[in-house]
Amino acid sequence: MKNSKKLLRMLVLSLMIALGVVISPILRVEGMCPMAHFINIVCSVLLGPWYSLACAVIIGIIRMLTMGIPPLALTGAIFGAFLSGVFYRMSKGNLLLAVLGEIIGTGIIGAIVSYPVMTFIWGKEGLSWLFYVPSFICGTLIGGSIAYAFLKKLSQNGVLQNFQKKLETHVYADKSSLLDNSVSIAAIGVIGYVVINLASSIFKFESGVWSTAAKVVLIAFIGVGVVYYLIKKIKREGSTVDKQTN
Repeated sequence: MKNSKKLLRMLVLSLMIALGVVISPILRVEGMCPMAHFINIVCSVLLGPWYSLACAVIIGIIRMLTMGIPPLALTGAIFGAFLSGVFYRMSKGNLLLAVLGEIIGTGIIGAIVSYPVMTFIWGKEGLSWLFYVPSFICGTLIGGSIAYAFLKKLSQNGVLQNFQKKLETHVYADKSSLLDNSVSIAAIGVIGYVVINLASSIFKFESGVWSTAAKVVLIAFIGVGVVYYLIKKIKREGSTVDKQTN
């Protein structure tokens, strides 16, 4: 039985690797590969940090060998893959922290490590330590948002927990509260605000449009977070009243 479960985990890992290679070109530009972050987070939640790390390494090597992708295929994936799994396990199943682990691991650590790799190994000139931070964070925000919505739906239906049970990995109930979700939506706006301002500073965009865009993103996501909280709270209070009446 133990060997069959291990074989099942290896099979799922193989499927994740194959899927990652196939969908990685979607929305991809150099320095940004959103679907790779989607795979990282899903693999971290299903299998754990070590499997997710192995998945990211193998996908990165395959992409480098078959698609001519630079070492960013590795530096832009492996740190986030591992931290996503670690954060998910440490938080006892918080999907938002799994996404946060990917953002920190890839958007900050991976982006900074990419500078010496691309400069001294790949021979690319004109880079700085923070050159890849804006694009990496943008990629993780896109891929992380897709992964969160996907896994959240699976968790609400109980499908995610059933997968985890069959794989004999850590099984956690969805613990994210209404306030957690609302704050996370607002946090995306804060991250977007920082990324846009950082990008305009690094690439020396002088137009005031970028500053306005950063503020619009910040206000929009904070507004969505507040509206989401109020709507969900009203619905919950309404359902509670109905139950008490019945």
